[in-house]
Amino acid sequence: MSTSTLSERLDYKHLWALIKDMRFGMLTHRHADGTLRAHPLTTQNKSLDEGCLYFFVSKATEVGQRLRQDGDVNVSYSDPHKDHYVSICGRATVSNDRAKMERLFNAMTKAWFPQGLDDPNLEFIEIRISHAEFWDVKESKVTQLVKMASAALTGNPPEMGEHREVHFS
Repeated sequence: MSTSTLSERLDYKHLWALIKDMRFGMLTHRHADGTLRAHPLTTQNKSLDEGCLYFFVSKATEVGQRLRQDGDVNVSYSDPHKDHYVSICGRATVSNDRAKMERLFNAMTKAWFPQGLDDPNLEFIEIRISHAEFWDVKESKVTQLVKMASAALTGNPPEMGEHREVHFS
């Protein structure tokens, strides 16, 4: 990530702080019939230092095949208890980067792919992030309710938390 700016590195850190404890992301891709399809996948990252998200998927599913045809994807994360919501757009590729696969493969992944990295059904997906949007509400639920009630009375939309769009190079 040497060509990225300090601002991008800080944005990656902020995004990672929001999603690191959310084990599952919903990966949305375009199906052959043109509709959008989403799959829950386990995020394999240990950080976002490279500006990518990583997932292991099974060749028995359509995911790898579809991403080879159209790599434009969205991954969304949600933690309603913390009021963290993240939408990430990027370009997905099926990767054969053995070093990254070795670094990210773990016991949970082995449950799905018992032959490890040599499992014939294993595919490794890399998504280069191009755009992210997040909503990070910091107010307590009581404060949120008070602000919503006030907004209903005044007609002015409530201001809660942080909403931001981030574009990456």
